Amino acid sequence: QVQLVESGGGLVQAGGSLRRSCAASGGTFSMYARGWFGQAPGKEREFVSRISRSGGTTDYADSVKGRFTISRDNAKNTVTLQMNSLIPEDTAVYYCAGDGSWIATRESRQYDYWGQGTQVTVSS
Repeated sequence: QVQLVESGGGLVQAGGSLRRSCAASGGTFSMYARGWFGQAPGKEREFVSRISRSGGTTDYADSVKGRFTISRDNAKNTVTLQMNSLIPEDTAVYYCAGDGSWIATRESRQYDYWGQGTQVTVSS
């Protein structure tokens, strides 16, 4: 059974950094499309970042552009989200997502597999 297992996250002060990782396991297919989504209290799950199969193309929500960096290691089937210059508005549960599609989009409904979600809290 394919699983996405997340690590990282937690509590940090404004201006600090966190590193989130998401490892795929349990399947033999390559999880080409990968992305990150965030869900703040009382809000719907929203796009944060996505990365192409090769890792050469990345995309970010305007709210995190210039502060977050997504990367991937295909040999390890792992995607990482480096979160810098965190602000209280970044507080949310963050989920990694993936599926076998050739292209990753901003649409959460595309993704068949989801990590367990991890709370990120940024204090002011």
